[in-house]
Amino acid sequence: MYKTVFILAALGCLIMICNGNKLGINSSPPAKLILVSFDGFRADYLKRFSMPKLAEFFRDGVLVEEVKDIFITKTFPNHYTLVTGLYAESHGIVANSMYDPNTKQKFNISDSYSTWWNEAVPIWLTNEEQGHKSGCAMWPGSDVHIHNSTPSEYLRYNPKVTFAERVNNITTWFTKANNTVNFATLYWEEPDASGHKFGPDDLKNMSIVLSEIDNNIGFLMSELKRFNLWDTVNVIITSDHGMAQCSPDRVITLDNCIDPGNYTLVDVNPIAALIPLTDPEYVYKMLKKCSDNMKVYMKEDIPDQWHYKHNSRIQPILLVADEGWMIAQRGTPSRSKALLEGEHGYDNSLDSMHPFLAGHGPAFRKGFKTHTINSVDVYPMMCHILGLNGEPNNGTLFNTKCLLMDQWCILVPEAIGIVIGVIMVLTTLTCILILLQKRIPLHRRFSRLQNQEDDDPLLE
Repeated sequence: MYKTVFILAALGCLIMICNGNKLGINSSPPAKLILVSFDGFRADYLKRFSMPKLAEFFRDGVLVEEVKDIFITKTFPNHYTLVTGLYAESHGIVANSMYDPNTKQKFNISDSYSTWWNEAVPIWLTNEEQGHKSGCAMWPGSDVHIHNSTPSEYLRYNPKVTFAERVNNITTWFTKANNTVNFATLYWEEPDASGHKFGPDDLKNMSIVLSEIDNNIGFLMSELKRFNLWDTVNVIITSDHGMAQCSPDRVITLDNCIDPGNYTLVDVNPIAALIPLTDPEYVYKMLKKCSDNMKVYMKEDIPDQWHYKHNSRIQPILLVADEGWMIAQRGTPSRSKALLEGEHGYDNSLDSMHPFLAGHGPAFRKGFKTHTINSVDVYPMMCHILGLNGEPNNGTLFNTKCLLMDQWCILVPEAIGIVIGVIMVLTTLTCILILLQKRIPLHRRFSRLQNQEDDDPLLE
């Protein structure tokens, strides 16, 4: 009996630790959230460069030191993951350059055809469908009529629009009388552009770029305070991917291995997608021998952990360069010679490919830091903050519970300590109960003996 009580109590404690206490965020008035992405912000930039404004931002909020982004670690796939919670094979934006064998159409980042985006529903549309208003400032895909809809407010992509102008639009959207948005996204091209140009290891030039970004973050904070939004609006600052140091000396030229007439190159550098025009097995074998710094996969053999094979837009042969290496075709510029110092797209398990995440606002804890989450986890966290019923996704709220003020959370070391403490208390109680059980029968035996003596007929 006592063993059963002990086990049930221990299990109850474990279940309570795992599940937590979901308090819920007040949905009336609706919660407010801004999602900000600084393209190509490698996680360790936080340690390598001084960014006092960003440090101030997460000092009273939360910091995730590394976010594991999705494969391939490119801009469009990862930005769509942040707002859908899906891997590339599920949301359909599998690269910055694509070919769809079903429609025979080609895609590049300037296209605005909705069919490319319709395999998923971004959070700005879910927010609209559930009675609220969204606004998007230059976020990839936000000016496309996805499922025949756009956010209530959006800016068509124009790289000439300054960061300040983008922020000013967002603060206007949040303060409009009787027509305010409660969710907005903001995209900024740096430090990606400079990371390509200089490489992440160019400390002198990247220090200047990161200082400008820190000033931009300071401007965002000051504007939110000026419009009395700082204490009521939740803000997430993150990125799509990191950046690896490259060199013009580390380029794999495919023409040295196989005649380009044997295949069509859909995407290149540092992940190349190929459509064989001759025998696929021959093309595969020739490319397999091409370089020790490049892995070659038939589509069906792409590693499962990349979640990158179950979509028709993923081509029959995939080439994956090692970190810091690039893939090129003679006569076809791989970006340009001026942009060979930094690149991304590599294996998403590499630290150099990981961005970071910081959060501030009433939904977030104060002064909390954790090591890692997955980029697919950002979407369910945002849905929770906004009180939305999200679309099916590949993420989980469980991984971000410790970031949120309304979620009961305990870290593994603390959980182990509590379980050990509970076990010790229950063990002590069990021992006490056993001792009490032994004492009671002893007392009863003496009582019975006394009764027998009282009933002895010789004493009558």
